[in-house]
Amino acid sequence: MMAFFWQGALLLSITAAISVHADMKLDCRPDYVSLVWTESRSQADTSLFRLGNCFPTSFSAREAVFSVYFNDCNFRTMVSGDQLVYTNDLIYVSSPNSLIRPFIHPVVCAYERPKDWFPRIYDPVFNTYGQGDLVFHLGLMNGDFSGPAESTSFPLGSFIPIMASVEQNTHQPLLLFLEECVATTTPELQPESYIYPIITNKGCLVDSKMSRSKFEARQKSSEIHLSLQAFRFAVGEEVFIHCKLVAWDPTGLDKTKKACHYVKEHGWELLDNPAYSNLCDCCDSSCKSRKIRSIASGKHGIVQTAVLGPLAITDGKS
Repeated sequence: MMAFFWQGALLLSITAAISVHADMKLDCRPDYVSLVWTESRSQADTSLFRLGNCFPTSFSAREAVFSVYFNDCNFRTMVSGDQLVYTNDLIYVSSPNSLIRPFIHPVVCAYERPKDWFPRIYDPVFNTYGQGDLVFHLGLMNGDFSGPAESTSFPLGSFIPIMASVEQNTHQPLLLFLEECVATTTPELQPESYIYPIITNKGCLVDSKMSRSKFEARQKSSEIHLSLQAFRFAVGEEVFIHCKLVAWDPTGLDKTKKACHYVKEHGWELLDNPAYSNLCDCCDSSCKSRKIRSIASGKHGIVQTAVLGPLAITDGKS
């Protein structure tokens, strides 16, 4: 069937001459796409380009290269008559202080639709929360984040791998953050609940100041990986981790939409681009946005609360 796709590829599989500042070459193959963005502006940071929720396969001072399969990067699939069309967005994620404004450029590959083609079915693995056309997941993972955890019991001092993700099959690409996470002994947060703060102040991993907890490097913009060092809290009891997930427009970042962890002998560091770690300076005070518009409006992002557990933290001495 893939060979049939290749024969039916339209002329838009090779595209160039996008603007006076850049050149995009798009090569639509049978089951994957190769995209090369060449940027003429020296101020541009090519590592900040995203294809959907995928980071560049490689990049240099002037080029960002993506070689990805259509099953990855949240490509959207659409059937139009006898055509099967894959669409996505090339995004430039910029800092508020950057000279180059964030922008989005459409990416389209179209093929003749095979008669036996049918939509694939998604089978979620993690705790799932639906909101509109977005589906959020929060789950415990194994040590290298390659699959679900085999146990929900963690010795004191070991790492608790946590992954949050958002599925966005019919939505523009979004950047996912953990805005707040606390541990409690109850599946529901109550005013009298005894809590252990993990992430506070709009994305600051405060637990990392007193432990080895950290955010892991992103593999996809729609996922965030947290290595949480098991802490001395309710040892031997059931523990629940309550989090607030935020799926945000990657072009609308500020001090309230970030992922920061504390690096010993260095200070607060921004996960997605350490060069702009000044966005984390407020982690020891109060992080507030200059913008008045609320996320609740839905214009820039969507908030979802989620709970993980029960899990157990055990004392290795007992």
